[in-house]
Amino acid sequence: MGSLRLAMIALLLGSPAFAQSPTYGVGRAPTPDEIRALDISIAPNGEELPVGRGTAKEGALLFRQKGCIGCHGAAGIGGGPAPALQSKKGPEVPIWDKEHILPLSSPFATTVWDYIHRAMPVGAEGSLTDNEVYALTAYLLFVNKVIPEDQVLDKQSLPKVKMPIGDDYARLPEWKPGTPRLAGYPY
Repeated sequence: MGSLRLAMIALLLGSPAFAQSPTYGVGRAPTPDEIRALDISIAPNGEELPVGRGTAKEGALLFRQKGCIGCHGAAGIGGGPAPALQSKKGPEVPIWDKEHILPLSSPFATTVWDYIHRAMPVGAEGSLTDNEVYALTAYLLFVNKVIPEDQVLDKQSLPKVKMPIGDDYARLPEWKPGTPRLAGYPY
């Protein structure tokens, strides 16, 4: 395809590249509030985490109330259309056998929080309050034996949770950031 044709397709699809284009005379600069609303990434150190708190007991109740069971099964053990969230083998399994369980294969507890915050529940993504996300995160970490049931997760404690995968994510054989996964490796 020619570059003009690609540019026209991108313009028709509302490409951000053309949203503020003086050349084409369309769009406007986003407001600071619009930028803040889209800036929801949470780093491993938890710097961007919002104020809030949650426990596994609160998360267990939410897991039922929010319909998580319908997709992930009771206590997240699987059986629905979505992946299991609780390991059948426990947290002490080799790196290559993490069953792709988010709370076990994530190198940082903040990654679990971030994913729940962005992507759950399906069809109502982003509808959970910060306290609900902390509670659901605590519940999933508890059922996978990563934290005790009475631990309160908040902005300060969540980044300090030691994940079972530890630093193994950085020691994957022959893998370097930015390169595709290697054939034969599960991650």
